[in-house]
Amino acid sequence: MTACTSTKSSGSDGSSLELVNSGKLTTCTHLPYEPFQSRQDNKIVGFDVDLVDLVAKELKVTQEIVDTPFEGIQTGEDLNARKCDVAAAGMTITDVREENLDFSAPYFEATQALLTKKGAAFDSLESLKGKKLGVQQGTTGEEYAKKNGPGVETVQFEDLALLLTAVKTGQVDAAVNDNGVLFEYVRKNADTEVTAEFKTGEQYGVGVRTGNDALRKEIDKVIKAAKSDGRYDAIYKKWFPAAPKS
Repeated sequence: MTACTSTKSSGSDGSSLELVNSGKLTTCTHLPYEPFQSRQDNKIVGFDVDLVDLVAKELKVTQEIVDTPFEGIQTGEDLNARKCDVAAAGMTITDVREENLDFSAPYFEATQALLTKKGAAFDSLESLKGKKLGVQQGTTGEEYAKKNGPGVETVQFEDLALLLTAVKTGQVDAAVNDNGVLFEYVRKNADTEVTAEFKTGEQYGVGVRTGNDALRKEIDKVIKAAKSDGRYDAIYKKWFPAAPKS
């Protein structure tokens, strides 16, 4: 299948950008990953969605979102196949991923955290020795758990929803994932709690096809401007309890 392409003029310096679909900035993501992206009332919404909307507005196009498995996103396969122009999926910038795609400047600080049922006596990976720990396939949380949890049985899940359900139903004793999504889940599920955070120093970035410097630079300009003029803080406050600290 061959995608249509068209050249668009960027809003900041007049340079030309080639987009997969005429009049659209097509985004690959993997649902659900609330509050970064999730489906509400037949519409995909979230922090990442609002951020990329700023880029689309600057390019004078509209954002179109494609829900696709995370593996195809982080390997760069979807971008190379022209399934999308950008990948925005709460994706941590890593050396391995940078071999497969190019990242924008970081737009979100993240770390790993541990989710359990409320009252469970698990507050570290060491406390889970001999127990089952849920991880999401292909994520930095999975890598962290396998590297730092000797004697812990990791159980892999394809997406976040399945992982969270596994904790609720007792399929696993705990789960590791990014702190942002776990705190949002706990806020809506009082029978669960985050019992530990692991300072991994992770940062999210928007992915583009390797060598697509024009689009990457445009995303960087929008992120920088949004952080300066208050639009970033407004989006953050919408999806998280407090504005980000400078």
